[in-house]
Amino acid sequence: MDQKTEIEIQAATFRRLLKHLDDNKDVQNIDLMILADFCRNCLGKWYKAAAEEKGVELDYEQAREKIYGMPYAQWKEKYQAKATPEQIAAYEQRQAQKGGCN
Repeated sequence: MDQKTEIEIQAATFRRLLKHLDDNKDVQNIDLMILADFCRNCLGKWYKAAAEEKGVELDYEQAREKIYGMPYAQWKEKYQAKATPEQIAAYEQRQAQKGGCN
């Protein structure tokens, strides 16, 4: 596979991941952090870092809007539920084992 095709496949895969997350808004960021040690906000940080590597100026809020499909504050208000004590305990246990967002 040539590099151009590989990059196109990677980009399509990323778009599909974002669509999957958008289609499953009931999956909370804390759930993602517990299970996979990353969340939508981590994706926003990685997006911003990748943009900077290419010399593109993008602030964190702009990057998160790319991930959430809307301003983060709006998404948070509409879709983010308050974490349960069980989720918080599981998250803290995961963080103690693995560390935070990469």
